[in-house]
Amino acid sequence: MTVHDELRDILHPPIEPRTSGLLAIEDQWIYWEESGNPAGKPVIVLHGGPGGGSRPVYRRYFDPDHYRIIQMDQRGCGQSQPNAGDWASLSRNTTWTLVDDIEALRRYLGIESWVVFGGSWGSTLALAYSQKHPARVLDLILRGIFLIRNLELRWFYGGGGAHLLFPDYWQEFTAPLDPSVPVESAIDEYHKLLEGPDRAAAIRAALSWTRWEAKTSTLLMDSDGVDLASEPRSAIAFARIENHYFRHSAFLASNQLLDQADVIKDIPCTIVHGRYDVVCPMANAFDLHSRLPRSTLVIVDDAGHAMSEPGIARALVEATEKHSH
Repeated sequence: MTVHDELRDILHPPIEPRTSGLLAIEDQWIYWEESGNPAGKPVIVLHGGPGGGSRPVYRRYFDPDHYRIIQMDQRGCGQSQPNAGDWASLSRNTTWTLVDDIEALRRYLGIESWVVFGGSWGSTLALAYSQKHPARVLDLILRGIFLIRNLELRWFYGGGGAHLLFPDYWQEFTAPLDPSVPVESAIDEYHKLLEGPDRAAAIRAALSWTRWEAKTSTLLMDSDGVDLASEPRSAIAFARIENHYFRHSAFLASNQLLDQADVIKDIPCTIVHGRYDVVCPMANAFDLHSRLPRSTLVIVDDAGHAMSEPGIARALVEATEKHSH
């Protein structure tokens, strides 16, 4: 049985959106869609990256009879406009503009409060949103916790440890960089390439950046995920937005999401994390769980980072069932 066969048996059947649109916010057009039961428990699905965009498969983690499923493409990516894949400016793309976009969408849809579901960068954004608007959050379902601490960025992008597990992929990741520059400066060096005048070099850099994450996100290689990361326009958006955020520590103070965890201590929360997650090490989930007394930590022993891995998918479906009432 392949991974995709397993997912077919774990996830809910495919569904189509009931409605969708573009929400105008300042000079941005934010794509959103709604599926499932219009009278069900509302849930906002926050995709990863930043810059990853939503996918149809995300709807399948929720029982459509029980949930009113809301997805959005965060500014600059997916079907939102203007798009970073078309070299749009990122000057007004920050964690806090995204938090404001989420809140604007909630008001536009007339939702009083909702479940917030997010993985990887989506978990970061879910925490930032819930800490700013705790009264609007019914439950939290988080996966692959990413707290944007300096140690996490060094681990994955600065030669802090992940490269020792994947030296072949790391060699590909660092190939576009000047070999005389310390690897600790990889994020800044990639910024020069991604935002430089040589568009061909920027595209090559974007593909190297996205493939590094795609190749290390699963315990076993997911060739479909790597292929998805190899589409140039989406790779440019993904790499530019991620690099922009990571250069600015996601516009968060050092350790902010843990230091302010007390704000959301009364919100029921399920945390799902793969034991062999190299992109966002499991210590992140352990640290967050220790700060949230109403959280449940589910460790998936046969998985890495991706929500498409069967063990993580199964745990997320169980979590959405638990929080559906």
